[in-house]
Amino acid sequence: MSSLFDGFLSTPEVIEVFSERNFLDAMLRFEAALARAQAATGLIPEASAQSIIGTCKVELFDVAKIARESARAGSVAIPLVKILKETVSLFNPDAARFVNYGSTSQDVIDTAMALVTRDALALIRADVNKIVTALLSLAEQHADTPMLARTLMQPACVTSFGLKCAGWAAPLVRSLQRMEGAATNALQLQLGGTVGTLEKMQGRGPDIAKMIAQDLSLRLPVVSWHTQRDEWVALGCELALLTGSLGKMAKDIVLMSQFELAEVAEPVEAGRGGPPGMPHKHNPVASMVALAAAQRVPQRVAALLAAMPQELERALGAWQAELAEWPQLVMSVHGSSRAMALALADLQVNPQRMRANLEAVRISLPKAAAEEWFNPDLVQHAARMTRNQLAALRAQALPG
Repeated sequence: MSSLFDGFLSTPEVIEVFSERNFLDAMLRFEAALARAQAATGLIPEASAQSIIGTCKVELFDVAKIARESARAGSVAIPLVKILKETVSLFNPDAARFVNYGSTSQDVIDTAMALVTRDALALIRADVNKIVTALLSLAEQHADTPMLARTLMQPACVTSFGLKCAGWAAPLVRSLQRMEGAATNALQLQLGGTVGTLEKMQGRGPDIAKMIAQDLSLRLPVVSWHTQRDEWVALGCELALLTGSLGKMAKDIVLMSQFELAEVAEPVEAGRGGPPGMPHKHNPVASMVALAAAQRVPQRVAALLAAMPQELERALGAWQAELAEWPQLVMSVHGSSRAMALALADLQVNPQRMRANLEAVRISLPKAAAEEWFNPDLVQHAARMTRNQLAALRAQALPG
């Protein structure tokens, strides 16, 4: 999933989450859970289920071959199920006909995508919590550190750096809260069979679905969601909002770190941010990654939204387009959150430059305007606002 051109915009951890091997492993976990539940309800023989379960181990399969064959088949589930049946039949020929019994390719793929997405969300959540923790600490430390506020890219009046940090943190806390709710709804089992009615389950479908959902720790939907993608896309939209908030913070940091302002700077790290031949130049690479994600993610979400009008009970093309966009969306989001977590962990703050930039504007103004817009009382007002916001944000922030 990574390449020379975009690998630096993501992380090794989330790339591994969506790797071919990891995704096929998630598909096999679904197949094992399906067989286990069907045997428990008497739909298939216990011996057949055990043969299937024992074979659902990713190390037994040629992952690269399955990936290659999926291009011709139009779905990775088709070659996987074919090879799974062939492998099961080597040990128990009677069990092969019960592989993926009553399920369909979209059932296994959607469920597997929910499983790996859950792992990716844990990575994102951990990094965003680190960002929030760092921002709240900076807000407290710099609650009354005066700096120049700017509107329409022009100098405005005095504020505090702590208030700015609290402002960066607030949408991230809100995103974490909304993301939890969206994930609860979206990370659900997909099981409906060919047309969503569990037609081959002989009336045992609801019990089987409940068992599989419990086995995989996924939400049990009321009905299959083959072409009803609202909850899944809603999670994608929440991830996009998070990325936009990270991008806004990154843009502020980039602007404040310009040489002419030098109010903040990303931490210095060997091999990062320093172009050869220009020792005076330190590129804000972390913010660059977050800004790149904020540029890419809207197109990914637009593709998800565009794919929502799907044909009847199963889509031809739209679901497949969504499937291709989803990992790229999530990987961009984690690339952004990881980059900003690293930047905020040791952000260099320069109160002296903040005060100097502020003073340069103040002394250029007529006395009345300077007293109105650069009154020291305004800094204390900003400090009080910062501390009030800190109390509210700490009460709302989700635990690690």
